[in-house]
Amino acid sequence: MGYIFEICANSVESCLAAQEGGANRVELCASMPEGGTTPSIGEVKLARRLLDIKLHVIIRPRGGDFVYTPLELDIMEEDIRAVNEAGADGVVFGCLTPEAELDVEAMERLVKASEGMSITFHRAFDYVRNPGQVMEKLIGMGVSRILTSGQQPTAHEGADLLAALVRQAGDRIIIMPGCGVNENNILGLAEKTGAHEFHFSARENKESRMRYRNPALSMGGTVTVDEYITPVTTAARVRNTINALTDRL
Repeated sequence: MGYIFEICANSVESCLAAQEGGANRVELCASMPEGGTTPSIGEVKLARRLLDIKLHVIIRPRGGDFVYTPLELDIMEEDIRAVNEAGADGVVFGCLTPEAELDVEAMERLVKASEGMSITFHRAFDYVRNPGQVMEKLIGMGVSRILTSGQQPTAHEGADLLAALVRQAGDRIIIMPGCGVNENNILGLAEKTGAHEFHFSARENKESRMRYRNPALSMGGTVTVDEYITPVTTAARVRNTINALTDRL
């Protein structure tokens, strides 16, 4: 079985770099500091027009937890329809209850709206109390894959649980390690977990073209971020990470 490499892309620019670097698929997201939210439909359409590889889109109306109100679920369902019409190959979402269980009713609704597309349950999985049981429920719903760091800050730290999930899953669902996957650890992750799909961002910081800068202002208000640095995926880092694994085959 060959390997599949998915790039977490924060822009069309990052999507194109992922493709150039040899990725098989991108997951297009906005608001990466919040863990990813649904990108604009304009960005989805342009990405689809310019990409030859698979395009998955995160469906997440806000940052924060994964317990959604009826209104938020309405938004998510509309976004699923919109990205489907725009030509996305897959969608990425996850819904939980306040008790950190799978929200079966919400998931079934969104799975139905996603008919015909590949479905990834995202890192909401890392917040559930019983990952093995939740995985079995997701298999029953027809979910294609689970993106997870093994319930640890990085996939490297969660490798033991990832390996156990891969064994339990067999060929019924794909376990895709993500978070902190890079050229320095992807080979070890593959060897330890037995996973065949990997999710990483391969980003580097790009300096703003602004010459005049006002240090007194921040668009985030009390949240301070460096607004003159933009992280973008680079083809070189994508290629290097892929080669760190495939060159050892």
